[in-house]
Amino acid sequence: MDTKFNKNTIQKKQQKDDLHISGIAGTIFAVFMILAVVGAFLMDGHVGDIVIGAYVLTLILIGSYVMYALKVANQWEKAVVLRLGKFHGLKGPGMFWIIPIVDAVTSWIDHRVIVTSFSAEKTLTKDTVPVDVDAVLFWVVWDAEKAALEVKDYQSAISWSAQTALRDIIGRKMLADILVGRSSIDEELQHVIDERTTPWGITVQSVEIRDILIPQVLEDAMSRQAQAERERQARVILGESEKQIAASFAEASQAYIDNPTALHLRAMNMLFEGLKEKGALVIVPSSAVDTMNLGGLSGMVSLAQQNRPKE
Repeated sequence: MDTKFNKNTIQKKQQKDDLHISGIAGTIFAVFMILAVVGAFLMDGHVGDIVIGAYVLTLILIGSYVMYALKVANQWEKAVVLRLGKFHGLKGPGMFWIIPIVDAVTSWIDHRVIVTSFSAEKTLTKDTVPVDVDAVLFWVVWDAEKAALEVKDYQSAISWSAQTALRDIIGRKMLADILVGRSSIDEELQHVIDERTTPWGITVQSVEIRDILIPQVLEDAMSRQAQAERERQARVILGESEKQIAASFAEASQAYIDNPTALHLRAMNMLFEGLKEKGALVIVPSSAVDTMNLGGLSGMVSLAQQNRPKE
């Protein structure tokens, strides 16, 4: 009920503004009324009542004519004037005159850029996913005559046209295309809406999608899917690293294959590096003890640790 009340209030305010009673005309009318009252008071007793009545009536008629005939259009406005029901011309911006009763100013066309918000709620995509989409439309009237004569309420017509175009485009696209292709949807919307509004003397400058809402359950599923995809990529990278390490070991084995002495020294170096760490536990095969003389190597390590200066 509150929404309906607000809409009715806005419509009444717009109808009142469309009268465009000029402040200049109202002031002139007030001046004539004052002159009529003051003149009648001064002439009382000097002239007859018929003369006083004719004087007052003349001033009232002149003031009324000025109030209804003098119009002022703002810099961004065009007034559509009909004479006896037929289109007579566009007036403004600035001050202009009409003939009361014969002429009628049916509408005032705003030539500024107008912003209209529209939305598509619970609209199914091509893969049957309900989405809520909010968008903003920027448009301007370039032909006031067509906007006044070709469509009854061009502002409502543009809003409904934009909404139906958005629903149609959403129904022809997959959800993934909508989420990642906002710019392409903006361009397509602008093209479709502009084709519909050009015969009305209106051009669409741009369309921008503000927000796309999807069901919470689907949002959680997409989040898990993205997490699984990142984990898969991490495992792929780890596998590629293992392949590179294996290739490096294979290349190193080719260097040791014909040189057992170098391989023996490398093995002893690796054991030495492990044994010299404090608290390190190294388990080696029994065959390595004999081949690499680990007993002597351990003694050398112990002797080195005893001879190390205390800190």
